[in-house]
Amino acid sequence: MRVIIAAAGTGGHINPGIAIANKIKQEDKNAKIIFIGTTRGIENDLVPRAGYELKTIEAYGLSKKINLTSIKKNIKTMQAIKTAKKIIEEFKPDIVIGTGGYICGPVMMAAKKKKIPTMLHESNAFPGLAVKMLSKKVDTILVGFKEAKEYLPKAKRVVVTGTPTKISKQNWNEAEKKEQKRKIGLKEDLPTVLIFGGSQGAKKINEAVLPILEEEKNQNYQILWAPGPKNYDEVKQELEDRKKDIQNIARAKIVPYIYNMEEAMNIADLLVCRSGAITITEIAKLGKPAIFVPLPNVSQNHQEKNAKVLQKIGAAYIILNPDLTANKLQDTIETIITNPKKLEEMGKNAQKIEIKQVEDKIYSEIKRLI
Repeated sequence: MRVIIAAAGTGGHINPGIAIANKIKQEDKNAKIIFIGTTRGIENDLVPRAGYELKTIEAYGLSKKINLTSIKKNIKTMQAIKTAKKIIEEFKPDIVIGTGGYICGPVMMAAKKKKIPTMLHESNAFPGLAVKMLSKKVDTILVGFKEAKEYLPKAKRVVVTGTPTKISKQNWNEAEKKEQKRKIGLKEDLPTVLIFGGSQGAKKINEAVLPILEEEKNQNYQILWAPGPKNYDEVKQELEDRKKDIQNIARAKIVPYIYNMEEAMNIADLLVCRSGAITITEIAKLGKPAIFVPLPNVSQNHQEKNAKVLQKIGAAYIILNPDLTANKLQDTIETIITNPKKLEEMGKNAQKIEIKQVEDKIYSEIKRLI
């Protein structure tokens, strides 16, 4: 099997592509796989790190604005179809798969011109503009949430497969959970709130957490907080200004970035985070209650729509970015964390949307299309 995967921009697009590639290699040891991305995105780190070759083209999101810069970018994106077509001619794939980002447009168009089977995977509950524009042209669209289907009425075939993720549920007993807490540097006997804002952190969430720690409002729980590598020094300075040592905060562990996210999410009793598609998928898989602060100003407001998937089944609370304050966050955390019955109920509700055997479903659709 020879496969091209188009993915660019964010980890939310690239990681599912890598997971699909890994599944293909697991099932077919002789499979040949390459990725197509841009020279600008995080794919330049993640794809080679995962052991796959990355080819690049110069593509941008199509802009409705009419100015010299947008016209140049639109022209380059249209020209990128030719570059993608050349890569396809040389590699001779059996299938071309897109997992998100503006890169999918030129790559899918090139594949269609060469009559290669095409497939898109959409992680979000509300499909992105590229997926909606391509929905009539590609052969199959795989979606992470059933809610996405209604937005793709003209697609040839839509299949709910879920979104692949590397994180898995650990069924630790109490002693094992306490040991994991000790390893991370947390207290054994306190409920744990895990707070993070994606790989880069979230300034608005950070601003709301700082007063909680300064005033030591977290009497009933402890915090494991990753403000983000770029924000860590700023948070450290803010705490110093408040006469607090970042390494010695009462009932809190603060790190720039959480590398052992699987362990952190498994020991957490409650999560406070953005609502990207991968995060929603992981929360459902682990059965964790959550407070979502959707990232504003993203395409089609998809993070809020993702969050509402869990909110409407009683698994999450939503605080919109403009409404987020330290008091609002503290009150919402207290409402959940001090009520063990509510914690358990929200966790069970989250698991209702979990889709099992995701990679198997995706691989089955790939084989079917080829």
